[in-house]
Amino acid sequence: MEKKLLFLIGPPRSGSTLLTRMLGGHPEIFAPQEPHLLTPLAHLGYYASVEKAPYDAAITQAAMRELVRALPGGEDDYLDALRACSDTLYQKLLAPSGRTRLLDKTPAYALVLDFVAKLYPTATVVVLTRNPVAVWSSYVKSFCDGDHAAAHAHNPLLERYVPAIARFLRERPMPYCHIHYEELVADPDTELRRICDFAGLEFHPEMIEYGDRPEGQERAVDGLGDPITVAKETRPTTKSIEKWTSDMAGNPDAVALARRILESLLDPDLAAWGHSRRELTRQLDAVDVDGPRPKRATLTRYTAQRKLLVLLRRNIHHNAFGRLVRKLRTACDVLLR
Repeated sequence: MEKKLLFLIGPPRSGSTLLTRMLGGHPEIFAPQEPHLLTPLAHLGYYASVEKAPYDAAITQAAMRELVRALPGGEDDYLDALRACSDTLYQKLLAPSGRTRLLDKTPAYALVLDFVAKLYPTATVVVLTRNPVAVWSSYVKSFCDGDHAAAHAHNPLLERYVPAIARFLRERPMPYCHIHYEELVADPDTELRRICDFAGLEFHPEMIEYGDRPEGQERAVDGLGDPITVAKETRPTTKSIEKWTSDMAGNPDAVALARRILESLLDPDLAAWGHSRRELTRQLDAVDVDGPRPKRATLTRYTAQRKLLVLLRRNIHHNAFGRLVRKLRTACDVLLR
């Protein structure tokens, strides 16, 4: 199964859904929804553990380490057992498609890359990076209704993903093909050829037109990624490269927060991503913070859901609504016990 696997590693809002749609247009690649298969396996207790679960995580971690020490082959036996599980699920997922390669695009894998490298050291890996400030702005707009402070309190995305992916790029525990989002949308032909060459696959030009498949040819499977932009486009576009600057226009607080986030990131990590601190600072300096804010997007079912979620989550740990939710959760736990 390892020879059939293609991992796409990138943070949320890096363009991974776009690249998945294009790769899923290859006749040999099956691109299902994000399976999130390996992250739970990485947190069973030997390498990492969950913080909260309906069992004692500390005892489980200690027991798991004792169990692995007792195995004849130690950690190798443990990895063989985990691999048997993931191989079986991956194979059963791939088989009905009739294709030969399975693409797993799960953003959270970027946070367990050491484990991925141990489990599948010779799998095909494509790493996708994008201007980190653009990643952040897109995340805030897509999932937090433009509320930068609430987004950062909920998920300091760049502080989590930039160091993890940068270390993988520098240390190279397994071979990878590094793709920059900006180059992908500007010259998809060249970048897709690079990926196909790296993966040992023949290039198919129709991969570029991911939203316009000939009659009878399957489109890539819709998944958990970009719910807005990618679904509207039929091929890569460069419109998104500088869009973050207009999204932050007229919002000095958003720019100030972006600067603070940038200050917390290390120069070698930014360089590994392909963006220098000087370049990113210059781009932030160019944002028109005194200009008008961009118009709100047309309200859809998805955007309405995000607005409601942001509204309900705001200050939830310190208000009456949060207390009510906690009481309801406790009651549900008792009823379902």
